[in-house]
Amino acid sequence: MSIYYAKPLKLDRVRTYPLKSRPSKVTVADFAKPVRGGASVGQWMDSLPRILAGESFRGVVAALENAHKKCRPIIWGLGGHVIKVGLGPVLIDLMRRGYVTSFAMNGAALIHDFEIALVGATSEDVPAALGEGRFGMAEETGRYIHQSIAVGDKMQLGLGEAAGRFLARSREARFRKCSLLDRAYRSSVPVTVHEAIGTDIIHQHPAIDARALGAATYRDFLLLAALVRKMEGGGVYLNVGSAVVLPEVFLKCFSLAANLGRAPRGIATVNLDFIQHYRPLENVVKRPTAPGAARQPREGSHGYALTGHHEIMIPLLAAALGAERR
Repeated sequence: MSIYYAKPLKLDRVRTYPLKSRPSKVTVADFAKPVRGGASVGQWMDSLPRILAGESFRGVVAALENAHKKCRPIIWGLGGHVIKVGLGPVLIDLMRRGYVTSFAMNGAALIHDFEIALVGATSEDVPAALGEGRFGMAEETGRYIHQSIAVGDKMQLGLGEAAGRFLARSREARFRKCSLLDRAYRSSVPVTVHEAIGTDIIHQHPAIDARALGAATYRDFLLLAALVRKMEGGGVYLNVGSAVVLPEVFLKCFSLAANLGRAPRGIATVNLDFIQHYRPLENVVKRPTAPGAARQPREGSHGYALTGHHEIMIPLLAAALGAERR
């Protein structure tokens, strides 16, 4: 006999209902379908379950294809990891196909792309170099980037355009065909670069002109804000591999658009990373697509979060765009 004053509940009066009468989130119609070897990308997409990330992946593809069809902005925000894992050729091809209308980079993405253009290699061994005071001290990286900024500043260019212009004209850039900065400049596709002073190796180079750097990256902020303002009615912004800087910059650009008219409505925002961080989820996926963000509902705005390694997810996404499906 228990000494406790409370007694266990009795279940004889619990009410139940028929299983068939319950609304269910998942049915067999949503299940994945097996695919055989040799299946097309379109068939692979059709095989995905219509649940969670499977449906989100389809949603991102549909948003990009809709923006492409309607000639709306498709802005790719890129962190440094996206460049250094070798995705430049895929992104360049997407640009040629019309699935990129502009790039926004953080400082790390600029540096990796610039080094690839110069020597066809990037990404140093930080622990091995740090203790010896060699980390981030590559001469050409800092000197040429700052040289491009100084020349571009005199022309009132943003940092991205200045760097692309330098690479397109430099004999040193022997691998420029692999560079987003170079290929975008030659195609007149805007590239904006958003520096946070003290975060990148070029900030410790003796060739730095901090005034020119600040002016150049600020011009790029204003240019990106103008591009975000044009997203109304089907534009897409993708944040790929930036946990802090680009999500913060995008949110301020969105706020500027709202202040100068109204916030873009009917847009899609995407965060694609191998970890879903706070700022990308809030500043890219949720806040710009929330009904209250523009004082009036924005019909059709959607935010998507896709989790996975860039070196797998970006090629998959690129292959899915334009693929024939049932």
